[in-house]
Amino acid sequence: MSMDLEALLQAFKATVGKPVMSDAEFGETFRQMMASLVRFDYVVVFAYRGKERPIDLYSTFDPKEHIIFVTLYQAGPYLLDPFYHTARARRSGVFRMRELVPDRFFSSEYYRTYYVQTGLAEEIGFFVEQDDDITVVLSLMRREATGVFPPAEIALLKKAEPLVTRLTQHYFAGLAERFDGQAQSTRRRTRKRGEDKVEIQPADAVWQDLNLTSRETAIVDLVLQGHSSESVGLKLNISTGTVKVHRRNVYRKLGISSQTQLLAIYLKAFGGLSQ
Repeated sequence: MSMDLEALLQAFKATVGKPVMSDAEFGETFRQMMASLVRFDYVVVFAYRGKERPIDLYSTFDPKEHIIFVTLYQAGPYLLDPFYHTARARRSGVFRMRELVPDRFFSSEYYRTYYVQTGLAEEIGFFVEQDDDITVVLSLMRREATGVFPPAEIALLKKAEPLVTRLTQHYFAGLAERFDGQAQSTRRRTRKRGEDKVEIQPADAVWQDLNLTSRETAIVDLVLQGHSSESVGLKLNISTGTVKVHRRNVYRKLGISSQTQLLAIYLKAFGGLSQ
């Protein structure tokens, strides 16, 4: 696909002299700009802050697809998503999903249980750092039938990255207020359920409720993301044998025998907290 310069300029022109845009207007402008450069099937824009539930800013999914890509994702699987962890690490730039995944990602339970439902061949994201520890990720997705992005199109996206970054930083300023509002809404739901407990991050609460130690928590997090025991050991600076011992202890503590059961417990626990 060759670059459609006229379409790109027309999309960019829509932003000039328009200091305020809605999420939908910005998202549509971004979609049109990217469509002048490359071929894709879906666009989705998420904002991330720490371990909080990501905010969906824009997407092109139909209602059925929205359930998989947004509703289910926000219910817990985002905590195992390579894009989420890259956003939390405050990395900026254009990244292909395959560049970010752990060594066992494509054989992980997260991949088999959730990610395969998306039917994607590839996902590329623009990672844009905002103030207040927020990262906005603008993703372009291609279905399996469409295939992966060719090198020439990836090169075009990398050239567009400075422009996308500047526009995103300008039009998505003030996202901290939205995250604060989301947190207040969560606290109100907690009080309505009559729960009297200290407010902590849901992801941390899951492991606390399962009585795992901090070391076991770190290992289980990495395993569920798709890291092998060897990769976990390298990240935590411990031996592979020590990792395996901790994994056996976790399985014994939880009364399970597989990663499938571990993921099921995790998602069930998280879902119970997020209702």
